[in-house]
Amino acid sequence: MRFWKENESLMWKHQYETVMITPWGKNALRIRATMYPNFAEQNWALEEPIPNTTDDRFIEINGKDSASITNGRLCIKVDFSGIMTFYRDGQKFLKEYHRDYDQPSCPESRCLKIRGREYKPIPGGEYALKVRFESNDGERIYGMGQYQQSYLDLKGCTLELAQRNSQISIPFAVSSLGYGFLWNHPGVGNVIFGKNYTEWEAKTTKQMDYWITVDDNPAKLLQNYTEMTGRTPMISEELLGLWQCKLRYRTQEEVLSVARKYKELGIPLDVIVIDFFHWTRQGDWKFDKEYWPDPKAMCDELHAMGTKVVVSVWPTVDKKSENFEEMLERGLLIQTERGSNQTYEFQGDCLTIDLTNPEAQTYLWEKCKKNYYDYGIDMFWLDNAEPDYGVYDFENYRYQLGSALEVSNLYPKLYVKTFYEQTKSLSLVRCGWAGSQKYASLLWSGDVPSTFESLKDQISAGLNAGLAGIPWWTTDIGGFMTDDVADEDFKELLLRWFEFAVFSPILRMHGDRGPHDIPPLSDKEWGGGSLYTGHANELWSYGEEAFDIMKKQLDLRLSLKPYIKQLMREASETGAPLLRTMFYEFPEDPHCWELEDQYMFGSQYLVAPILQLGLRERKVYLPAGDWKNMSDNRIYEGEKTIFCDAPIDQIAVFERLV
Repeated sequence: MRFWKENESLMWKHQYETVMITPWGKNALRIRATMYPNFAEQNWALEEPIPNTTDDRFIEINGKDSASITNGRLCIKVDFSGIMTFYRDGQKFLKEYHRDYDQPSCPESRCLKIRGREYKPIPGGEYALKVRFESNDGERIYGMGQYQQSYLDLKGCTLELAQRNSQISIPFAVSSLGYGFLWNHPGVGNVIFGKNYTEWEAKTTKQMDYWITVDDNPAKLLQNYTEMTGRTPMISEELLGLWQCKLRYRTQEEVLSVARKYKELGIPLDVIVIDFFHWTRQGDWKFDKEYWPDPKAMCDELHAMGTKVVVSVWPTVDKKSENFEEMLERGLLIQTERGSNQTYEFQGDCLTIDLTNPEAQTYLWEKCKKNYYDYGIDMFWLDNAEPDYGVYDFENYRYQLGSALEVSNLYPKLYVKTFYEQTKSLSLVRCGWAGSQKYASLLWSGDVPSTFESLKDQISAGLNAGLAGIPWWTTDIGGFMTDDVADEDFKELLLRWFEFAVFSPILRMHGDRGPHDIPPLSDKEWGGGSLYTGHANELWSYGEEAFDIMKKQLDLRLSLKPYIKQLMREASETGAPLLRTMFYEFPEDPHCWELEDQYMFGSQYLVAPILQLGLRERKVYLPAGDWKNMSDNRIYEGEKTIFCDAPIDQIAVFERLV
């Protein structure tokens, strides 16, 4: 083993592997290793300038036997066989999992031949990589983006590191032991937070790359993380009320008639959203003039009513699109490695624009500017942002930046960057990666079912997305996939979902309200009139009782606008999420680390959603302090669990009294 110091980095070489550990932010170190002669240049998620800190930074080398590097409160010690052990304030919290002959400290397992860093050469290509760590009993793990499951604590879970519709891989984990861990690799893989060991896997990569930080609590860990990956810009107060959307407004007149009725009823409408297939073909990126004859006049009227306009953009390009041949000739599309030259097949034979190619980014923006932005469209809904594939055979797709296995998780971040760099405005987007927050990404949880089980999953999804650095997050109120819009059980779900969404970053009505029994506007195979639509999805669409409840809840939301604006400012300054786990606000309370079905909306409001059909009361745990029930203004002392009424027109919400 040969250790040496290079600038501020500790480096060593053992056989064919070179390792480098570098101070990288507050109480943080970046660890890279490669089997190649040199390290790759990409910083991936760690794009922000490294701040000048007053942290103690020093390296100690003890000949060939051991070495250590310290940055503030974080220290990594390396033994003679290259095994790393991690310390926070002198206390060990993590160690590489290594069972091989060169580890005399564990003689009973030397014959297993399992190494902490395992490289498997891919014939004709790069390396597959597995990195393993010892597991800690009693540890809890959070973050990692959004997965459609009810588990908030990810300990014991296996997660695919890949983007799919309703799955968002943001590989930053927050541990109850006081550290945060970023797997700084945008390729496809897996992570297993096992009871016996933790294993991170990259299907193909040129090098190992991860970043680790330590601090007092999750809030400070997130602050350290977003300092190095970027913080979200400030959001306008004009976007914090009601967003109206459905599958799908088919014409300019449908959009205007909905907005006019909201105005007639005296209900402020902050945003209206124009969903997919308002276009001629995928990849044309323009309105179908037959159904949208004057988009500028439409935008002007909506703006006069105080309503912003969002339009849906897909990255898919139909082979019959007017732009397809030019894009193919210029190499602006994702390639397939074998078989059919196709990546997507919904309503057309499509390839997907390759947004890892800067030329493709420019091409897409120029089309959208000419055909949308110049008419007055305010923001964009970047749908299918994973990108969505007909088949998720990641090994079959290739980008300019590399194979999909190596880089595809980066795609949604580059998608939203394409629009943010031109508009400096928010984009509603179905996926993201580490650092997406700095490009004003508003994530939503994808095409999820209209069930109470799915609603419960969205609580965990939103909380873990926030702990992965994305403070702006929303869902389709009522879920996306509804079989029968007239079902009374669905109406109850819709109301409970709406009540939850009032206490989330963005309040957005959307969904495909079945059954699909509304005839299309046209019998043509293409164009804005060719596709089905869902049933009405406005506040008044579900009967008088439901309207009154949602109107009451919207009034509550509007009264919270100054508070939500304050939370948005906090997110932009510190990286703090709006949806916060109980332990985020109360890290010293052990019971708060166990709660998965209630949360804090900022620091002031405790929210306990109703997650079962027919439920009219529920248990709520109140941490230390005094709490006011928002329904009856009764004051409760904390550090106790109470039963709280939750009639159909409200969920349990408590205001924290300081």
